[in-house]
Amino acid sequence: MGQEQPAARQNLVRRLATAVFGAPKYLKDPSLFHKMSLVPVLAWVGLGADGLSSSSYGPEEAFRALGSHTYLAITLGVFTALTVFTISYAYSRIIEHFPHGGGGYIVATHMLGERAGVVSGSALLVDYVLTITVSIASCVDALFSYIPKAWHGYKVEVACVLAVVLIVLNIRGVKESIAVMAPIFMVFVATHVLLLLDGIFTHTDRFAPLAVGFHSGLSHDLSTIGVFGIMMLFLRAYSLGGGTYTGIEAVSNGLQIMREPRVQTGKRTMMYMASSLAFTAGLLFLCYTLIGVRPVEGKTLNSVLADALFADWPLGGVLAFVTIFSEGALLLVAAQAGFVDGPRVMSNMAVDSWLPHRFAALSVRLTMRNGIVLMGLASIALLVYTGGSVSALVVMYSINVFLTFSLSQLGMSRFYIQRRREDAQWVRHLSVHLVGLVLCATILAVTTVEKFAEGGWLTLLITSVVIGICYLIRGHYQSVRKGMEQLDEALLDFPTTGPVNEAAPSRNDPTAIQLVSAYSGFGVHTLLSILTTFPKTYKNVIFVSVAVIDSGSFKGAEELEALERSVQEGLLKYVTLARRLGFAADYRLAVATDVVESVVGICRELGEEYPRSTVFTGQLTFRLEKFYHRMLHNETAFAIQRRLQWDGLTTVILPIRVSI
Repeated sequence: MGQEQPAARQNLVRRLATAVFGAPKYLKDPSLFHKMSLVPVLAWVGLGADGLSSSSYGPEEAFRALGSHTYLAITLGVFTALTVFTISYAYSRIIEHFPHGGGGYIVATHMLGERAGVVSGSALLVDYVLTITVSIASCVDALFSYIPKAWHGYKVEVACVLAVVLIVLNIRGVKESIAVMAPIFMVFVATHVLLLLDGIFTHTDRFAPLAVGFHSGLSHDLSTIGVFGIMMLFLRAYSLGGGTYTGIEAVSNGLQIMREPRVQTGKRTMMYMASSLAFTAGLLFLCYTLIGVRPVEGKTLNSVLADALFADWPLGGVLAFVTIFSEGALLLVAAQAGFVDGPRVMSNMAVDSWLPHRFAALSVRLTMRNGIVLMGLASIALLVYTGGSVSALVVMYSINVFLTFSLSQLGMSRFYIQRRREDAQWVRHLSVHLVGLVLCATILAVTTVEKFAEGGWLTLLITSVVIGICYLIRGHYQSVRKGMEQLDEALLDFPTTGPVNEAAPSRNDPTAIQLVSAYSGFGVHTLLSILTTFPKTYKNVIFVSVAVIDSGSFKGAEELEALERSVQEGLLKYVTLARRLGFAADYRLAVATDVVESVVGICRELGEEYPRSTVFTGQLTFRLEKFYHRMLHNETAFAIQRRLQWDGLTTVILPIRVSI
């Protein structure tokens, strides 16, 4: 009874986890990648929603910055649309030349060097946390526009609950979470097309007065503040509306989840996003001016616009509510970009050892659970810190977006200069990236100076701290790698004497089950430790390894096959070495995302096959154990030991000393 109760509890926990987070993926399914990948329309929903949703707050920030000079809004709308197309075209070129995803981080790393790469990557990480935070906060603002003010004190609590919901949805899977939100996206598109077209075609009589107002406003400002003053006013409003362009880079960062052919899918998704964002943002400026929208306390400008335009419609109040509700809901969808792309940037940086390696790991549902949870918790912390203030968050948001944009455009400019002999159209491509660089750098500079004291300093501080942490992590991994290289030099060409044992392992002989990864001095050291610590004890050695699917290998069936072949080749080297040392040897191999579960399952089977067996594994040991060692180096060996000893299998962890 005592053993049945824990087993029953474990089964109940598994069923609850499956109900909430979804069932694990079957890795041997030949159509797995096809099922999980996104066609352009779904990619537009999941990644393009970030760009399109920025029309909910970007144009409003720019329009408010104009103050009484609203006649400039039309020009601002035109420049906004042109900027969207310029940046989108530049990122389409990034998609074409860097088809494995990673966006700004990969471009900066490859074209400008590792230092620029870690700056871009760190800025992107903070940016995606802010993407989640500002999207949720804007969503709550839009929804609370139609809720009595007495309830507005609960905005932060509602925002935190929404963040938790998104964490759960994304742990279930990217495609699953996007499919749930696709109807919201389509309702937004339909209602906002209706809103904008109604604003234009039912107010055509106001175009002539609008032109007169533009002329008179321009003449008045020329006589009072002059050309320079108008330019500075326009530049300030244009820069403070930089939130409109946030999210454009999301498609290039998330190429790994695109349906093949990825480049064409990515470029088509970028076209959908750019066209929809330019259309929406540009026409919003026009409608603000035509209708004469003015700020109303407790309401967004878009909700004021919807109330004014749908006032005379049958059920106009309901239609206005649905329009703004869909806007708020789309902002929730837009937070997806942070949960989709943020963990992918983290995984790319983890593969390059800027972040703990565990952030490159995939869960059994093939999602980057560690990154998703960290991004979500950081977003909740920011929501609490800022009180869910969209104005404060947009200021923090825009700075990092344009830092990444600027580095990406600079990197691509260098890319085309280097390719000028191979690419006949290099001048045309270079000119686009140079224009993009000037626009992005200008917005970055103006936003930083203008909003530094209002919260911009915090973004720069957080980003600097993240960069500093990345350097500390990288330095630690490099020190460990040097220690491991010494083991490789000493042990990989280990000489042996005596006959080679070609016999198959015998069931009744004492058996050492050694857990290994790639063929390295680490694994050889562990094998030799078994020999010296337990001399003449074991006759058989069975090597066990798991081909771990992480974000670096989860790109397609061919990559998985290559990974499996590589691990198998390493296992065969271990078997050959053990036979040269006189052991009867064999190996077991599994392909999985979770090392612990897979190893425990294999060892249970081997324990039944070889009753007189002991499991051995190595664990890095440092002269002075620091608190961060457990974060940077997984505790896989100890987790496996606990599980196997509970099952009655003796498990020994052999220390591998690294002096750093």
